[in-house]
Amino acid sequence: MRLTASILATWLQLSAVLAKKPCAGKKPNIVFVLTDDQDLHLQSMDYVPLIKKHLTDKGTSYKRHYCTTSQCCPSRVTLWTGKLAHNTNVTDVLPPWGKLMFLIFVDQGLNENWLPVWLQEAGYDTYYTGKLFNSHSVDNYDKPFPAGWTGSDFLLDPFTYAYMTPWYQRNREPPVAHDGINTQTLISEKALGFLDDAISNRDKPFFIGIAPIAPHSNMYIDENDVRAWGPPIPLDKHAHLFPDAQVPRTPNFNPDVESGGSWVRGLRKQDDDVVEYNDHYYRERLRSLQSVDELVDNVIKRLEAAKLLDNTYIIYTSDNGFHIGQHRMQPGKMCGYEEDINVPLIIRGPGVPEGEVSDVVTAHVDLAPTIMQLAGIPLRDDFDGAAIPLTKPEQKKAVNKRHEHVTVEFWGMAYMEGGVVFRGGETDVVLNNTYKSLRIIDVKKNDYNFYYSIWCNNEHELYDMKTDPYQMTNLLHPTAKPPKTILGRPFEAVVARLDALLFVLKSCKQKTCVEPWRALHPAGNVDNLKHALNQRFDDFYIKQQKKVRFERCEAGLVIDAEGPQFETDGLLYRDGSSWSEWT
Repeated sequence: MRLTASILATWLQLSAVLAKKPCAGKKPNIVFVLTDDQDLHLQSMDYVPLIKKHLTDKGTSYKRHYCTTSQCCPSRVTLWTGKLAHNTNVTDVLPPWGKLMFLIFVDQGLNENWLPVWLQEAGYDTYYTGKLFNSHSVDNYDKPFPAGWTGSDFLLDPFTYAYMTPWYQRNREPPVAHDGINTQTLISEKALGFLDDAISNRDKPFFIGIAPIAPHSNMYIDENDVRAWGPPIPLDKHAHLFPDAQVPRTPNFNPDVESGGSWVRGLRKQDDDVVEYNDHYYRERLRSLQSVDELVDNVIKRLEAAKLLDNTYIIYTSDNGFHIGQHRMQPGKMCGYEEDINVPLIIRGPGVPEGEVSDVVTAHVDLAPTIMQLAGIPLRDDFDGAAIPLTKPEQKKAVNKRHEHVTVEFWGMAYMEGGVVFRGGETDVVLNNTYKSLRIIDVKKNDYNFYYSIWCNNEHELYDMKTDPYQMTNLLHPTAKPPKTILGRPFEAVVARLDALLFVLKSCKQKTCVEPWRALHPAGNVDNLKHALNQRFDDFYIKQQKKVRFERCEAGLVIDAEGPQFETDGLLYRDGSSWSEWT
């Protein structure tokens, strides 16, 4: 009897493992949910219980996942192409760098070289509904149609953010206005409709992209085409929820002392009535997310009823993060601080550990490679990212082998979206918000965790996020008193390594974006910051290597404004050779 029980237990364990693997010979289905401006650090994920039930508890959360450009257009193009914004030239949402962005996307040949096209070539049916890109509009929706979709129903500008007056455009049909119906209701109906279409075709695997606009701000458009931002509009049934919720009162929330860099450091402390309004704005964001929570629940139920859930990967993330009150900022994104760039990422599916939290460093530029790998498609040589480790063995290996950095970049203006009244000469638009940054985190031993940034006015920021997780003390501010040593090395030696790493990353291409230290040390003996801090490299980094700087501020990618370029001006640790000579 003991032997029988033992055999039974072993059989049950083996069955459970096999049940979590993709069905043999059949490619997995993929559902991708992309919210708009959803935060991680303001605790929005604590208010979506159905997502927790179906995704967080049944999948893996990647707590160190980052967008590389904290703005809708550039972030989404990076996500769908696997290329950083400096390699797509989609760098803003305003002319000339982002207006008619879809036409820039087309002109660069990206409409034939992005994820849905590659998936279709691999035998997938592909569907999409919701927001695709900014400036994909009622005027240019067919110039040309976005390629690669079996079925599509896109939100169109200028009504993308008009919750109660949205325009949608289905397949090759003309746009249709929907007055008086909350766009979140429409997106849910359209998404579930496409899911039914996909399920009905059992001969082909499917990919479905679902892109709600929640919790993005609502845009009011009056009869004279005057536009103004306000809080998102939740469904009526959710409008009463969370009456006592407040923006988390973290140390960087509306602080008594100035913090941040460049224009952020000059902001005045918010008055009590402004804080009260921003708490209301925050509650409306949480309420608007309830429709997304219910949508995910319905997607899971449809997949389960069709007996497809066990062979489907579900990926949940946001295009960028969001701040409300941190460093005294009004509601918005577009900065390099943690609230804006560290975003939710949850993946559920065959072989993905349940209820786990991963420490590996990942970014949006890694998502296209990840999806292609899931679909069994060879990865492209021109990707700027690398596939995300999903299984436990892959994640364990990644702790020792995977890169530890994220490239962060931004060009153009910053906008405050809350609709709040500004005082004391403040404005809802900041003209010079161009910067280059990086995040670097020691996953293996947690010895270091830095954010390093250079604004286009050449102001520098450095935060030691092991001791200063809320980024309150800029160690490179003129009034700062930085430590004499970090990681057992002189402070200036550590800064010089971070600057050289950013020098490579700010214009990197392809594999160099994943392995930047190899560009500096072609011998291959330096893979991370700790290796680079070897004392024998001090002269190379401190005295010889060019430093990152801007010549001037520009609203987009203008090479001669961006200072030295590693490809032409950078040095390698090889007898002082230049990168151009080496390559």
